[in-house]
Amino acid sequence: GGAVLGCLLGLAPTLRVLLSGTPESLRLTWDASHGAFCVEVDALSAFFLLPVLGLSALAAVYGSDYMYAYRHEKSLGGPWFFFNLFVAGMVLVVVARTAFLFLVAWEVMSVAAYFLVTFEHEKAEVRKAGWVYLIATHLGVAFLFLAFVLLGRNAGSLEFEAFRRMPALAAGSSGLIFVLALVGFGAKAGLVPFHVWLPEAHPAAPSHVSALMSGVMIKMGLYGMLRVVTFLGPPAPWWGLTLAGFGLLTGLVGVALALYQRDVKRVLAYSSIENMGLISLALGVGLWGWASGLYVVAVLGTTAGLLHVWNHALMKGLMFFAVGSVRHGRSEERRVGKKCRSRW
Repeated sequence: GGAVLGCLLGLAPTLRVLLSGTPESLRLTWDASHGAFCVEVDALSAFFLLPVLGLSALAAVYGSDYMYAYRHEKSLGGPWFFFNLFVAGMVLVVVARTAFLFLVAWEVMSVAAYFLVTFEHEKAEVRKAGWVYLIATHLGVAFLFLAFVLLGRNAGSLEFEAFRRMPALAAGSSGLIFVLALVGFGAKAGLVPFHVWLPEAHPAAPSHVSALMSGVMIKMGLYGMLRVVTFLGPPAPWWGLTLAGFGLLTGLVGVALALYQRDVKRVLAYSSIENMGLISLALGVGLWGWASGLYVVAVLGTTAGLLHVWNHALMKGLMFFAVGSVRHGRSEERRVGKKCRSRW
């Protein structure tokens, strides 16, 4: 109930900003060493907030029935606490306007997801999936930390507004920051070769959590990449070609590995990798078009990538819900059958 109410309340300002294009912000006095507490919903944030809030509300409703079957086996207070924390972390990631707040929100989102992935921690394969995910996500955070340190040193502040106003960086510095962001955010987005955690974590998590991780959490990597690019000024052509190359490789590897899987949730996990590759390919083409002065190509590529962000969130969320219902039904069938045989 809390998750649904929070998501519905968040949809109002999200839709208002998305339709009007006018940002809405909040700035409060905070610890002086880390700058002010500053959050803002602009058009880019609103675009990613809409699937986060919409799919999270649906996942909460779905999860209330899905988790009910576990009520006699373990306490459900912890999983619901981390579910709400997970959603709140994703929301704060897209509205944060300081590097410190962004990294704190990123860590909240990542750690909460770890506890959700390891819900059935009594199984060895689930514990392994949790550790693989935790190691991969924190290696990515190390690259993000370096990228924000370099941005903060050049801007003289950790606020995003200062990043936007800072003087143009040398080609080497901006290129280094782009590469650090690509690796850090690419690890969360599941780009090859940073995808190793994704096919392990998705099958291990409860289905409504898998829907959120695949439908919206991995999109936080794309959001972060787009946000950092806005700080670096006009891009170099090789940025777009590099992102498109990673996207093409990711798409081909994802669909190839999905073909021979026999676990349906693992198939959907590799499908998510493929689709993240398609989105990255389109965004890379758009970035290359911008750098090359081909603005029609830039608009078409970026629009295609962003449109597929929404498309994939809806598609993959529904598919994980459907798979969860099938698995849930089979588990209930086995449970009832076992009880009947015992009575017989």
